[in-house]
Amino acid sequence: MVERKSALKRAPARPQLDALLERAKTHVLSDDELRQQRASFVYGNAPEGSKITRESALRSIDSLRVTRVVA
Repeated sequence: MVERKSALKRAPARPQLDALLERAKTHVLSDDELRQQRASFVYGNAPEGSKITRESALRSIDSLRVTRVVA
């Protein structure tokens, strides 16, 4: 059986990553950034072999409307 590394060790220090995470906590998304993220989610979750393109995903984002929020 293959030896596995212990997952109980502390992660190595990564100060650059820590700094980026701190910056991300205070970043407020612009409307365009949110639109791009939504389109990326649609494109990334499209079934393999589908005809969905990045451009069609962007167009679909513009036609989606949230009518109510379910808590």
